[in-house]
Amino acid sequence: MSLIPEGFADLTAAREGDAGRAWITQLPGMVEELLGRWRCVQDGPATHGQVGLVVPVRRGDGTPAVLKVSFPHPGNVHEPDAFAVWEGRGAVRLYERDDERFALLLERAGDGSLADTEDGDEAMAVAGRLARRLAVPAPAGLPRLRERAGEWEEELRKDDVRLGHPLPGRVLDAALATVRELAPDQPDTLVHGDLHAANVLRAEREPWLAIDPKGFVGDPAYDAFTILRSRAADLLTAPDLGAALLRRLDVFAGAAELDRERTVRWAQLRCVRAAYWGRDNGDPEWLVGMYDHVSGLLTR
Repeated sequence: MSLIPEGFADLTAAREGDAGRAWITQLPGMVEELLGRWRCVQDGPATHGQVGLVVPVRRGDGTPAVLKVSFPHPGNVHEPDAFAVWEGRGAVRLYERDDERFALLLERAGDGSLADTEDGDEAMAVAGRLARRLAVPAPAGLPRLRERAGEWEEELRKDDVRLGHPLPGRVLDAALATVRELAPDQPDTLVHGDLHAANVLRAEREPWLAIDPKGFVGDPAYDAFTILRSRAADLLTAPDLGAALLRRLDVFAGAAELDRERTVRWAQLRCVRAAYWGRDNGDPEWLVGMYDHVSGLLTR
């Protein structure tokens, strides 16, 4: 059974260069050592995400689990901390961790994800209810989103000038107002940070369980844009896209027990940031255009 999917090796090498190729070379030995230390045996072909190899395993007592080993990246540092706080409440359970190797032994969820749910409004409601469950008091040491407010404002202003003022002034002004008014004043609440539809898996212990958290601390409304974006395709044919977007955010806010206006403002800010980021990082023209359009529709 081949351990490293070819697509994952190619993706890692293309993104990380020599460091990625070196890591891929070391990865089989690393996995074998972790399997031995945690008394697991491989239980099927490995899969992967953007930065992590996921190996289905059986623990010594027969419990199904997954071994996840990620390429070392700042965005993955606090993933095990978030799992440790939740203790299986709305997220997969953490069995073992090796922070130096960015390795986790996690509860295995079922097949399928929220991306498979045909009803977009229902997907938003599921994500909202899950966001509410994950919104618990956060310990010290996790990254506070409020500490990034100054960075976000400076970044938006510089990007707007550097990129030739791609968005209407009212759209940028609304995003900057959100940064100034909402970003510095956020609760010490643990939030997932990357709550898109593929990161919400079907399960038996609970109907849905979250995976791949960033372990941010801040406003739970921060996650509304992520789930909205991941379900955007089925909105593009809506007769009134603006109304459809606001309805989806209203569904999420209601299920998560969040303030609707605050949720819309966070989504607009994050959409503006995505529009600028997409220009800098080679997102397809249609995707950047969608961010431009949606950020305008969400401007209040």
